[in-house]
Amino acid sequence: MVLNQYYEEIKIMFPDEVKVFIRDHQEGDYTLLDVRQPGEYEETRLPGAKLVPLPQLADSYETLDASRPIIVYCQVGGRSRMATQLLMGLGFRDVFHMMGGIQAWEEQTASGPREFYLNFIRGDESPDKIIRMAYHMEEGLRKFHEAIHARTTDASLAALLIGLVKAEESHKKMLVALYESLEHDAAPDGVSRITDLPAKLEAGLMEGGIDFDEFMKQNEPFLNDVSGYLDLAMMIETQALDLYLRMADESTNERAKQVLFRIGNEEKAHLAMLGRYLDGIGELAGNGSPLTDSSGGI
Repeated sequence: MVLNQYYEEIKIMFPDEVKVFIRDHQEGDYTLLDVRQPGEYEETRLPGAKLVPLPQLADSYETLDASRPIIVYCQVGGRSRMATQLLMGLGFRDVFHMMGGIQAWEEQTASGPREFYLNFIRGDESPDKIIRMAYHMEEGLRKFHEAIHARTTDASLAALLIGLVKAEESHKKMLVALYESLEHDAAPDGVSRITDLPAKLEAGLMEGGIDFDEFMKQNEPFLNDVSGYLDLAMMIETQALDLYLRMADESTNERAKQVLFRIGNEEKAHLAMLGRYLDGIGELAGNGSPLTDSSGGI
């Protein structure tokens, strides 16, 4: 797996543009890529679309023909936005994100969620900076899952969220340990100079472009039902996975590289968990079920 050094601007198509593209191109000359879950795909899809659920994309991208244009879509645009970014990082050049997803295709009114975007990776970061960036991402993920846990009255979803919060806390501890080991190696006398590292890292939590409160505010319309939360959660877990793969690829420190790959693999497992949960509520015809009951509010 070779990841591009820098983030590039995502190329987008609106549904009307996709319809014109399909009309003007021969079948087999392009790929429509559906990154939703199998239950969503079976319910409704664009004709001829290839299904690769987002949780499987990092391991299944080689099944895609990189020589053909690829148009990626999901339900409302969040997962496809992250899938497009991931594919671009893996070297795909002619790949497009369909704005608004299949909902916009059908209704012409939908817009997708705003990404949990980190715009600060350049490709020349030091191991110290890489660990700080990863720590910021993990804290943002923890806060997101914790905020949704505080909203939901669904017991099974609450249990899933508790597991995700604990996982992000575990990742933060792994990063702290790595940070301390690197600083110990760098100290002239071989003695670590670290004091109260978590507080030191969290002091500048928003420096990398993460504005958690603004992110929650912009995505409030997608946090009123379980499927909206799951779509958003899968989007930001993919953002984290993409970030860790890029940073690991750039890192010249083998310990940092292995820790980032390990965390990346665990984020893939989180994506799979969210995907299975989404499949489950689809089977129960609960895709539009509210995140809270009438007494809980939002």
